Amino acid sequence: MKPRLNVHVSDELFDKVEIAAKRPGVTKAAVVEAALLGFFSKEFDDQRDGALIRRLDRMTRQYDRLERNLSVTTETLALFIRFFLTVTPPLPNADQDAARALGKERFDYFIGQLARRLAGGKNMIRDVLDEVSAEENDFFTQEEVDALRAIREAASPDENKPNGGADHG
Repeated sequence: MKPRLNVHVSDELFDKVEIAAKRPGVTKAAVVEAALLGFFSKEFDDQRDGALIRRLDRMTRQYDRLERNLSVTTETLALFIRFFLTVTPPLPNADQDAARALGKERFDYFIGQLARRLAGGKNMIRDVLDEVSAEENDFFTQEEVDALRAIREAASPDENKPNGGADHG
């Protein structure tokens, strides 16, 4: 005879055991024993650990992408600053106060633009790529595209038929 175990469980868990035990040949004791075996088994630990490892791998790949993007952004900014400082001639002392005032005004405008873009979820690179993306209609008129398609279809009329257009008569 097996040892008896008397435990208290939540109503929700008890209802689940009741439902599982309604199947033919399944007892409440069998349901609880299977649950305990699963809880204490190495396989349960392996499944849980496997899920955690997969999640950590995904997070590591995301982190690596973020790190790469940050590195590209930092390098881009550094190159721009170096280029700007290289090509910008120094201002005479008499013009520096006016230049500082104009610089502050432009910087404040820049910060405002940046805040609006970030608040709106805009992305400059994505916007540029959307503008630059070329489609076949950018190079040809629709009539020219249709004519090219007709020529291609006329040159190989049987490609879209099963077995290269061979008749099965």
